[in-house]
Amino acid sequence: MNVKWILALALVAAGVYFGVTSFKKSVTPYISFDEARHSSGMVQVNGVLADKNYVMKKEEQYLEFKLRDSQGQTMPVAYRGVIPGNFDQATSVVAIGRYQDGKFAAEQLLVKCPSKYQAEAEKAGKTS
Repeated sequence: MNVKWILALALVAAGVYFGVTSFKKSVTPYISFDEARHSSGMVQVNGVLADKNYVMKKEEQYLEFKLRDSQGQTMPVAYRGVIPGNFDQATSVVAIGRYQDGKFAAEQLLVKCPSKYQAEAEKAGKTS
C-alpha cells in the first residue's frame, strides 16, 4: 500500500513539473524596442500605430506598419497571417515575434480597439 502512494505522488510531482516547465516556455515577455532588437527569441512588443501609412495586401495576407512605443521610439513591423478586420481602428497593438532583417517579424498580432459601449458611455457623459 505504501508503494502505491509513493508511486502516485511521484507521478503527480512529475506532472506538475512538466506543466510548470511547459508554461514557462510558452510565456512571452513584454520588452522594449531596444531589447527586442537585441533579443534572439520570441518576444512581445506593445505600442500604437505610428501613422496610417501602412501596407496591407489582404490577398497575400501581408501587413507592414510602424509601431510607436511609450518612449516615442518607432519600429517597423511585418506580419504574415490573417489580418485583423479592425486594424485601422486600433488604439493599441501587441506584436509577438522576433526582430530580424531590420524589422520586427510578427507571428501574431493582438489589436485593441475602442469598444462601442465605451463610445456610447462617453457620448452619454458629454450630454449630461
